[in-house]
Amino acid sequence: MPFRNRPATPDEALARLLEGNRRFVDGAPRAPVPSAERIELASGQNPFAVVLGCSDSRVPIETIFDQQPGDLFVVRIAGNFVSDDGLASIEYAIAVLSCELVVVLGHTACGAVQAALQSIEDGTRFQGHIQRLADAIAPAANRARTLDGDWYDNAIIENVRDSASSTLGRSDIVSAAVKGGLVRVVGARYDLRSGQVHLVE
Repeated sequence: MPFRNRPATPDEALARLLEGNRRFVDGAPRAPVPSAERIELASGQNPFAVVLGCSDSRVPIETIFDQQPGDLFVVRIAGNFVSDDGLASIEYAIAVLSCELVVVLGHTACGAVQAALQSIEDGTRFQGHIQRLADAIAPAANRARTLDGDWYDNAIIENVRDSASSTLGRSDIVSAAVKGGLVRVVGARYDLRSGQVHLVE
């Protein structure tokens, strides 16, 4: 079936996302969804990137990258950390859908990261399963506490780094694809105020 042209390499995939984010920031998106394309997508998908993002309602993944339905395979969990099910979804995106890029996308003012900091700082325990979010992010938050600068901001970035590293370290499928030059894994942070996505080294 005739899908839109997809990037040929992981670097081209990343460039397409960053170009889309620039259009979003500039207020000039160009990703409407005509009915004909929606109907076409009903018969299959061909995404070029998988994004592990936060569940935060202020971070609509396709919108901030100015991409249409069918372009991105999105996995969302509060705090954008790698769970077993999330990793399975990422592996599916690579092994079955041939995605060329994995983006771990954190964002400013993340409530899940804030919960981890609160749990560390004063021992707060959250009700139900919410504590599992704080516990998952706690290692990154503890490490960020020793860094220069704002603890909260550093924890957001360290959590992105941890998740990107975990994606590679826990998955033979991902690591083999990266070693073969077929896939790239990157971390990034979305700024809620500016709308910009910045890569995390």
